[in-house]
Amino acid sequence: MVIRPYGYAMWELMQQALDRRIKETGHVNAYFPLLIPEGLLEKEAAHVEGFAPQVAWVTHGGDEKLEERLVVRPTSEAIICTMYSKWIQSWRDLPVLINQWANVVRWEKVTRLFLRTTEFLWQEGHTVHETEEEAQKETLKMLGVYKEFAETELAMPVLAGQKTESEKFAGAAKTYSIEALMGDGRALQAATSHNLGQNFAKVFDITFQGRDKTVQYGWQTSWGATTRLIGGVIMMHGDDSGLILPPRIAPVSGSDGPHSSR
Repeated sequence: MVIRPYGYAMWELMQQALDRRIKETGHVNAYFPLLIPEGLLEKEAAHVEGFAPQVAWVTHGGDEKLEERLVVRPTSEAIICTMYSKWIQSWRDLPVLINQWANVVRWEKVTRLFLRTTEFLWQEGHTVHETEEEAQKETLKMLGVYKEFAETELAMPVLAGQKTESEKFAGAAKTYSIEALMGDGRALQAATSHNLGQNFAKVFDITFQGRDKTVQYGWQTSWGATTRLIGGVIMMHGDDSGLILPPRIAPVSGSDGPHSSR
């Protein structure tokens, strides 16, 4: 998928508005590697099982076959959890509130522009907390951030709720999403927020010394939104006669000439 300048300008406006909200809720941005060693992905059984059919592999470096295959990032739990296990030692190191803006690759058999593509752009937040209650609060808080963002910036009414067991994120304890109703009567998953419990912490050994001096596992969340939002906006605000964009994400304002986006 090539995102041409007008579409990318829309994404930049969405990105700026969402990034502002992410930072206002106490998170900071970082960047993690695109290529992930196979052994890290395989540590969490449910996680690898959920993503295995969609993984793209790097098997050679130049002309040499690699001793261990590398995964082209389908999501970053494995590499980020590996680093968190090194960074976190004490309850004083918590919470860790990090977001990443990046691209990911998922090998889709059937693609639809913006909605389901092999490579797409997104943000993914990854947090670690001292208690289960704090992690659940974070999960629901970011779900609320996505809902407010979609309705305020994209003029896209959404329903927020918990996904079923069969639909939850691979390796998560609970998954929540915002869903938008498209013009064809179908629902579009617009963003997700996951309570990971201690599943990844136990696999990747993310431990800390608690206030009572005992060694405890961290409680984690992850949450994300993608360029699928551009597709959602087009389907919600466009028809056979054209597209009328919400002013906050319109690259061209109504005062800029006959090709008004308002």
